[in-house]
Amino acid sequence: MSQSSPQPERPSPGRPRDGRQDLRPDRPVAAPRDELAAAPGDLTAASDAIRVPEATRSPETIRASDAEREAVVERLRIASVEGRLTFEELTERTEAAYAAVTRGDLEDITADLPGMGAPGANPAPLQVKRKFSAVMGDCKERIVGRIDGPLEAVSVMGDVELDLRGAQVPTGEVSVTAHAVMGDIKIIVPDGVRVEVTGHNFLGGRKVAVRDPLPGARVPVVHVTAHAVMGDVKIVDDEHHAPVRRAIASWWRDRT
Repeated sequence: MSQSSPQPERPSPGRPRDGRQDLRPDRPVAAPRDELAAAPGDLTAASDAIRVPEATRSPETIRASDAEREAVVERLRIASVEGRLTFEELTERTEAAYAAVTRGDLEDITADLPGMGAPGANPAPLQVKRKFSAVMGDCKERIVGRIDGPLEAVSVMGDVELDLRGAQVPTGEVSVTAHAVMGDIKIIVPDGVRVEVTGHNFLGGRKVAVRDPLPGARVPVVHVTAHAVMGDVKIVDDEHHAPVRRAIASWWRDRT
């Protein structure tokens, strides 16, 4: 009886041949990883396709540009000219504008200001008194008027304290001439201003205790021409004027 010759083994339809996947024309073939890595342009295009349009994004998520910061600073200056901001508020908001990270931060700074082109507010009354002196006595002045010109402080065996934080300064600059003869003169300025001091002293001193503004920031400026003869002229900001009282007030605000 003759035996049939062995037939070659047929691969099973559901089993891959030689360890490879069964290729069918109706089934998509995954590209090798090397090919995907070699096509970065396609990945970039796909990323751009799913990117959220800027118009639909919240201002809190969009980074602010230098031009936008400068525009807000200019708007603050105009608000100061219109009498809407004091010298202290102008300085604080200018510093915050330069430190802003997002457009939302910039919008918060100008949230209580009217839009550009709104009718101007009535400015504060002009600061008529320009000279402040103390001869064997004390003189304390907190200026809340509009400063349109230079100020002068004279101390002869006395003490003069000049507070500029509540003043309105349309130009963003204040000039003060201080003469201290066997006396002391203290000028209080807002935090964040730039202080420029010139003059001379004889057996006296000139001291500046203010926090440095951000480098390159266009902040308000206080020019002081200080002449001290056996006396002292000090320029301090709010942070150095009353540090203990400031710390207590900050602690109380945090609690309440």
